[in-house]
Amino acid sequence: MDKLDLDKVRIKDIVWPGTHDSATNRIGIPFVSRPFAQCQSLSAYGQFSQGVRVIDVRVEKNFRVCHGILKSYHVKEVLEDVKRFLSETKSEFIIVEVRTEYGYEDPPDFDKYLIEQLGDHLIPQDPHVFDKTLRELLPKRVICIWKPQKAAAPSAGSPLWSSAYLKDNWTDTDLPHTKFKNNLSHLEKQPSVQSRKYFYRVENTCTPQADNIWVCVKPVTRRIQPYARLFISQAHKKGLGDRLQIYSSDFIDADFVNACIGATVGRIQS
Repeated sequence: MDKLDLDKVRIKDIVWPGTHDSATNRIGIPFVSRPFAQCQSLSAYGQFSQGVRVIDVRVEKNFRVCHGILKSYHVKEVLEDVKRFLSETKSEFIIVEVRTEYGYEDPPDFDKYLIEQLGDHLIPQDPHVFDKTLRELLPKRVICIWKPQKAAAPSAGSPLWSSAYLKDNWTDTDLPHTKFKNNLSHLEKQPSVQSRKYFYRVENTCTPQADNIWVCVKPVTRRIQPYARLFISQAHKKGLGDRLQIYSSDFIDADFVNACIGATVGRIQS
């Protein structure tokens, strides 16, 4: 982001490269349960270093990261990675989505915990942020979205953002063509980023299904990964390029990040 014109580029101008189930790099038991839940091989810091700027983290009541029934390390490890990356950069912005995993209880006072951990880095909840330039938001550089199951959602002006500001349409399928088509169909129904006051995410992922012999994440999600650039080009071909905003993947790689960078540069130049 330090190569962008901080005085002209706004939050809504960026195509943000993101990851799905971002803190699952050490989940489960290696070679036993891990292949069924692992969606990333890198730590959060490793992902930031690759160019990822949006992470998706699921937690349970004891502050541990989880994915379905499997649990991993304490969420503080992710937040320490966020702070480490911020300390090493000056103008990189990050969107951190944290949600209570389905079927679990909320961690107690977790909103206070997030504010305590990320403190002065947090950009307060305000829909006007989408129209602000990066320079106007500095030195704050983190938009943290907290989505509890039962606890009260963050309110306007809070250091945290409510889940109303990050939307997506998940298609539960292991078929890449189905996911690809549905992603385009849902994107078509979204307003342009120029008028939208929330982030919209498209996930370039496939999900293992119980009725299929392939139930490990990596071989299933890799079915759609080669088509990441094709999706961006098809979105532009159909006149939907101005609606793409957060684009996420499992097992992030440099080519995916570069595709998002290219889409961002193209949008700014046009």
